[in-house]
Amino acid sequence: MKKSFVLFLSLVIASVSFCQQSFIVSGKIINGENGEPLQGASVFAQNTTLGTATDAMGNYKLYLPNGGYELVVTYTGYTTESKRVSVSDDATKNTDFLLKQKQKEMADVTVVATTEVKDGWLKYGSFFLDNFIGKTTNSKSCSLRNPEILKFFFSKKRNRLKVVAAEPLIIENKALGYNIKYALDSFTYDYGTDVTLYTGFPLFEEELPASEGQKLAWVKARSEAYGGSTLHFMRTLFNKRLKDEDFEIQFLVKTNNRESAILLKDMYGALNFKKDDSLQTVTILPNQPNVGILYKTSRPDMEFIAANPEEPAGFQFSTLSFKPGDPIIIEQNGYYYDQNDLAISGYWAWDKIADLLPYDYEKR
Repeated sequence: MKKSFVLFLSLVIASVSFCQQSFIVSGKIINGENGEPLQGASVFAQNTTLGTATDAMGNYKLYLPNGGYELVVTYTGYTTESKRVSVSDDATKNTDFLLKQKQKEMADVTVVATTEVKDGWLKYGSFFLDNFIGKTTNSKSCSLRNPEILKFFFSKKRNRLKVVAAEPLIIENKALGYNIKYALDSFTYDYGTDVTLYTGFPLFEEELPASEGQKLAWVKARSEAYGGSTLHFMRTLFNKRLKDEDFEIQFLVKTNNRESAILLKDMYGALNFKKDDSLQTVTILPNQPNVGILYKTSRPDMEFIAANPEEPAGFQFSTLSFKPGDPIIIEQNGYYYDQNDLAISGYWAWDKIADLLPYDYEKR
């Protein structure tokens, strides 16, 4: 059976000066049990290099390039909380968080601990890395620094593997020059459907290159990872430059149990593309729920072609599956929401953490 990789995207302290326009998000992180401020809580825009820590009074301030983000707060022993923020929404500019302790969650974990797999890393570690970090060329230069924090649970009734971590995963990506702290919400694999699903909150830190040659190599590798990626597509769609950037959109429909592609003369009309200049957002709601995305500039990774001989080898092909009636809103930096309403399969699902770029990435 062909495996389906479906990803529902919720993908270190940085001091950054911006040459582009930015906005400020500030607020306070509070202990939800007693109302006391939490010092040293990590506050970051997920899937970026942008983060900070709270001061002695629990206050934080973060400068973000214009666009939209998922603002995330983590603190050891407390639940991870997140809120969507945007340059277009003044109500999010001052954002407070109440964090709850994990005591009840730990009790729940104790109840189901009988399903925990002994020596889970030995049994499932390689499988987890293949389906979380990936099997691309870049994945060979990635390493998970703290695998000991992973816990593996297998449900015979559901025929499903679940992986959780009490602390952020630390991933070193030597191919792209990033260290990634990934607050894993959950990772599941359904053996009945061959579907992998993981959600979480990544924070990127740029590594310092050892030489000018390494710096140039990382610039080149990041540019190659960006070309044809979800981030590239969303930014290109926002700016209405699909043809210029060599993207093509098709509708995928099934007739008599056979899938066929419908070529679109007016891609933006078929997507019901609407741009709000005052909010600097784009809304799309395709006329068909399954949308095929072709990126014709680059061929798929050789590892992908070898593992998926039935897929096109001359171009990268991915599928976006929309919930009927639910639009997607895209911000100017390529962030889109609600990400849980959009399922991604095909080549984009093959590109996992090893090929992920932050929302504040700028092609040079």
